[in-house]
Amino acid sequence: MKAMILAAGQGERMRPLTDHTPKPLLQAGGRALIEYHLAGLAGAGITLVVINHARLGNQIESYVGDGTRYGLRIVYSPEGDRPLETGGGLFRALPLLGEEPFLVVNADVWTDYPYDRLVGGLKGAGLAHLVMVDNPPQHPRGDFALCGDRVTLDASPLLTFAGIGVYHPALWAGCTPGAFPLAPLLRAAMRDSRVSGEHWLGEWMDIGTPLRLETLRQRLDKQ
Repeated sequence: MKAMILAAGQGERMRPLTDHTPKPLLQAGGRALIEYHLAGLAGAGITLVVINHARLGNQIESYVGDGTRYGLRIVYSPEGDRPLETGGGLFRALPLLGEEPFLVVNADVWTDYPYDRLVGGLKGAGLAHLVMVDNPPQHPRGDFALCGDRVTLDASPLLTFAGIGVYHPALWAGCTPGAFPLAPLLRAAMRDSRVSGEHWLGEWMDIGTPLRLETLRQRLDKQ
């Protein structure tokens, strides 16, 4: 299985920390945020990782390199100064990801989720599998509900999408190049009962603000 790390965000909420440094390269616990994912993916037996990037993305390429020091092969999907949003960025990277289901993780989350749980791909005619977590304080309303192992729009309580999932390239059938979000594609697949999910109760943080980054730093310093 191949994997992709979404690293093309502008980091607006992290300013001034991201004025000159892309958010995936911000440090916590002596490592860049993106390195936690690289280590986790390598540990799960994944060998090829695609990383997209936009503003300041050259710094990511210089820092991470070709992946050799992480035991990975890393290729890049640059988006220039105008990022393509999650849906458009993934669509652009599909030629690098191939025709089989692939794992995707947001660069700006920190978690101890074991990625080897996802390397089995998707079951049946599924188009996506989403990892869900309890709603954090900054997102109390949640995103989607779980009914058994199905992700649905028509139930409660709602959980928060963790930014970790597996997708089949067919999820983008009929799409055209450009900037567009992923959520509408997922919602359409949910209406067809083609999205599975799981509730992760382990460690997870969305590192979206300087305060949350500092909280993570303090947490890791105590370990």
